[in-house]
Amino acid sequence: MSKLIENNKTQEKAILIGVITPEQKERMVAEYLDELDFLADTAGAIVKHRFTQKLDMPNPRTFVGSGKLIEIANYVEEHEIDLVIFDDELSPTQMRNIEKELSCRILDRTNLILDIFAKRARTAHAKTQVELAQYQYLLPRLTRMWTHLERQRGGIGMRGPGETEIETDRRIIRDKITKLKNDLAKIDKQKATQRKNRGRSVRVALVGYTNVGKSTIMNVLSKSDVFAENKLFATLDTTVRKVVVGNLPFLLSDTVGFIRKLPHNLVESFKSTLDEVREADILVHVVDISHQGFEDQIRIVESTLHEIGARDKPTFMVFNKIDAFSFVPKEADDLTPKTRENISLEELKNTWIGKDKRPSIFISAKKKHNITQLREDLYKNVKEVHQLRYPYDNYLF
Repeated sequence: MSKLIENNKTQEKAILIGVITPEQKERMVAEYLDELDFLADTAGAIVKHRFTQKLDMPNPRTFVGSGKLIEIANYVEEHEIDLVIFDDELSPTQMRNIEKELSCRILDRTNLILDIFAKRARTAHAKTQVELAQYQYLLPRLTRMWTHLERQRGGIGMRGPGETEIETDRRIIRDKITKLKNDLAKIDKQKATQRKNRGRSVRVALVGYTNVGKSTIMNVLSKSDVFAENKLFATLDTTVRKVVVGNLPFLLSDTVGFIRKLPHNLVESFKSTLDEVREADILVHVVDISHQGFEDQIRIVESTLHEIGARDKPTFMVFNKIDAFSFVPKEADDLTPKTRENISLEELKNTWIGKDKRPSIFISAKKKHNITQLREDLYKNVKEVHQLRYPYDNYLF
């Protein structure tokens, strides 16, 4: 039986590994490991320790140096660690070499995200998408999997394909990938038909980094009950609701959140889900203004939107969680430069945010602060699109 906590069992103990390089500075690595910690918590593990090492580049054989790997191995043995999680995707060679040195299960960031997606998938569509991404990840790593199938009994990183028996050879995996792609093609066709049958309504899509409050905003605007919690990837399946502001109806969709280092296979597998974003008339980009790295998160979302061909759509910026925003005021004679930690929300509004040409608003969906203004602003944006598309619908306005 697994030590995983799915039913209030003991949590698996994990440690995190990151590498500081000239391209990935120490502050960045600290933020990445904070997020990896959150991912591990979402998956059901408890993080006991972090290891970092400064290198010009990750070791091609073992990711970290040999001395650091020995240090990690000693900690694993002494503290009975179940999982060692690396903050970057490991090659099959790195995975094999590391497992020879550490007597526990090894996961990389990609495998951890795939596991969370497998745990969160509810519909047949989402499950098929996740399963396809898992098999694509598994295929080049079959050498490692062959030696472990006998003792795989579940746990983080072991949901889905990892739990199958020894039949997972290359031919069967490729057959499964082909079948899953065919299944997805059929579902995608059905989804496309559903989107075409939605009539003339303007489409608005909520986009943003994972855990910024998109589902909470969906619930507030549509007065529905979309699942929302303080975990990463709470939403996998796109939810579409009809919203009426004033006398103007429009369709609002809540989409899967983005994240840094999002596995390419997941982006590929979730293309049909992301069609809701591609086919939207307006994007509502939700930002967690209380997060220290919110500007970096904005860049990651915009990069992902560019990757799926949706970056140039009309975008409305919603800076959420102002109730959680905090800062430490500077003393009057303090000559240290302004930083994110000592700048107020009003001062922040006067930075690049205030000069950005995109419409924006600061709200708290949780506390329902400024929601009335959000509705009015959305109404103006939707009305503009509707009037351009249907200039004779004057009876609505």
